[in-house]
Amino acid sequence: MITQIDHIGIAVKSHDAHVPFYRDVLGFEFLGFEKVAEQKVKVAMLKVGEVKIELLQPISEGSPIAKFIEKRGEGIHHIAYRTDGISGQISDLKKNGIQMIDEIPKIGAHETQIAFIHPKSSGRVLTELCQMKGAHNE
Repeated sequence: MITQIDHIGIAVKSHDAHVPFYRDVLGFEFLGFEKVAEQKVKVAMLKVGEVKIELLQPISEGSPIAKFIEKRGEGIHHIAYRTDGISGQISDLKKNGIQMIDEIPKIGAHETQIAFIHPKSSGRVLTELCQMKGAHNE
């Protein structure tokens, strides 16, 4: 079951150009940096209330984020919803005709399990499901 919005992913060319705005100007809590090799990104995570802002900086020209920035420019990349049962959520979505990019969860930042819903099935919004490490799994 989806329990809340977890984070909003924003594609950026440089953390140096964007972290100060969120941290120093808006006053969001800076949670740190993390490299996610599988996704070819370096993530800067900030928190406002219960929601995180995930600044995604490509670490390779061939990364999906680098391609996104090249095609669309910097900006909102995806919205992520927290679930306590990602495998069951994927199964339920597929039963309802929803097209998945990831039918099997991958490892994301902070060792979460993640899977993306294809934008064709979600109103042209790239949508991520994420399950926190140690959370219930069916």
